[in-house]
Amino acid sequence: MPRQFSPGHPAKKIERRMASDYLTKLFGLEGQVAVVVGASGVLGGAIAEGLASAGATVVVSGLNPDRGENRAQLIQEAGGKATFISADTLSRDSLVQLRDQCIEKFGRIDMLVNCAGVNSSVPYEEISDEDWQRVIDTNLTGTHLACQVFAPYFAGREEGGSVLNIGSVTAHLPLSRVFAYSASKAAVLNLTKNLAREYATQGVRFNILCPGFFPAEQNRKILDKERVDNIIGQTPLARFGEPEELVGASILLLSRGAGSFITGATLYVDGGFTAMRF
Repeated sequence: MPRQFSPGHPAKKIERRMASDYLTKLFGLEGQVAVVVGASGVLGGAIAEGLASAGATVVVSGLNPDRGENRAQLIQEAGGKATFISADTLSRDSLVQLRDQCIEKFGRIDMLVNCAGVNSSVPYEEISDEDWQRVIDTNLTGTHLACQVFAPYFAGREEGGSVLNIGSVTAHLPLSRVFAYSASKAAVLNLTKNLAREYATQGVRFNILCPGFFPAEQNRKILDKERVDNIIGQTPLARFGEPEELVGASILLLSRGAGSFITGATLYVDGGFTAMRF
């Protein structure tokens, strides 16, 4: 029978330290630099804060300097390391400048998270050409450009790199009033898997995180009572997700320890929604 020690016994302290060291080895991001595009939004912001809490230096990137600077400041006030660098995801030159500024300032980039996204909430027959293109450009083309700009840099490093794209359960499942959004996320999922295969031998991992229903700016307009009831009724956990609940999955997919053999993966964080629909 194993010996039993009191909570204050030195052996217990050693056990706790060993457990802490092990978890740090698996999930710790100390000394690494993460670029989070779209970190001024609700979901991207939660992921950025989570990466900083795990030890990463986070580059908050986006077009809105007020929101970006505020996000970086919140991370700093919580004891994390963060800075804001403006970038337009639809401009290759802007993304190249973002990459180069990060390398110049920090000497390295270890991971990229593509969180920038918009939605269109009108019925299919009412989607304008401009609105359709806006969603496709932001969600798909912006992700493509960021991957194309950062992937060669990661491939040229001995340490490689990790890219996390943000998808959606709607990439797989039909859902009314989000036609352009669903199409764009389905394409992002396909792009992610193709890039995972393309760069696997070059030390660059690509994965996609597919959230379920998390109230955010881009979907509040379509969350009327009937829609909310339908969503909750088809979600086994019977609630919406909290932005912070994306952090653990993000760290897993981005980390060199726990995530070292994960590439081309699709990870759902959806309260069981896809289990009810597939």
